Amino acid sequence: MPIDATQPYDDSNIFARILRGEIPSTKIYEDDYALAFPDINPAAPTHILVIPRGPYVSWDDFSARASDAEIAGFVRAVGNVARAAGVVTSGYRLLANAGPDSHQEVPHLHVHIFGGRPLGPMLAR
Repeated sequence: MPIDATQPYDDSNIFARILRGEIPSTKIYEDDYALAFPDINPAAPTHILVIPRGPYVSWDDFSARASDAEIAGFVRAVGNVARAAGVVTSGYRLLANAGPDSHQEVPHLHVHIFGGRPLGPMLAR
């Protein structure tokens, strides 16, 4: 069900539970600002999720409330994960859904990294 990204953070969401260690994940990257793991339903040969450690519902929430250090650390983490995944040379796509029209499904900011093949047009026609 699409998420209303203007609602308060729900700490029972699946990514919050992964961050607390209540649900296992295959960690690809981890630092003080972010955690990355493979998407359980990949849409490309490389499909990785990167989530901030802080309680942010969406990119809008994150950009408004996160500290400068959290923002810089998260953006750097996304770049580190893309480089480690080996998709920089061939190219990759970043996607962060926010709200119902984007079909955001988890009320915790997350960036999808897609790569490993030609990805086609940016939006479905």
